[in-house]
Parts: sequence; C-alpha cells; structure tokens
Amino acid sequence: MKKMSVGSWTVVAVLALLFAWCASLSLREWRILENVQMPAYGYAAMIFGILFSLIVGVGLMALVFYSSRHDYDEPPKILSSDDDRSPG
Repeated sequence: MKKMSVGSWTVVAVLALLFAWCASLSLREWRILENVQMPAYGYAAMIFGILFSLIVGVGLMALVFYSSRHDYDEPPKILSSDDDRSPG
C-alpha cells in the first residue's frame, strides 16, 4: 500500500475541516428553524425535486452504461497539423 504524501494529507485535512464547518452550520440552522412549519405544497415540491433529480441521474448513468457496453463510444482521435488548418 502506497503511503500518502504531505500534500494528500493536507487536502484530506482541509476537506475534513470544510465538512465539519458545513455540518456545524447546518445543525445551527436546524435548531434555529425547528418551529417553522412547512405547508403541504412545500413537501410536494421537495418530493418532486428529489424524484426528478433521481430520475435524471439514474437515466444519465444508464445511458453511459449502455453506451459503454454497446461500443457507441468513439476512441480518441489524434489530429495532425494538416487537420488543424482552416480552409482559405
């Protein structure tokens, strides 16, 4: 197993600090707004947004999987200097 470098540990530490900061802000806001009531159309909009996001995400991942399995992906093409010239 390869050991992590100082730069990798720095990135992990910064990301952990950002996560802790976001979690503390979320918890603080949750406690401030615990007595707020959301109407029924708010719940309906939230459910619609979640379902729409899931459908789009699953659909796009299915298309990527299908494309990869059925060789619809084109291999990369190397352009020569002759291909780069524009006509004229």
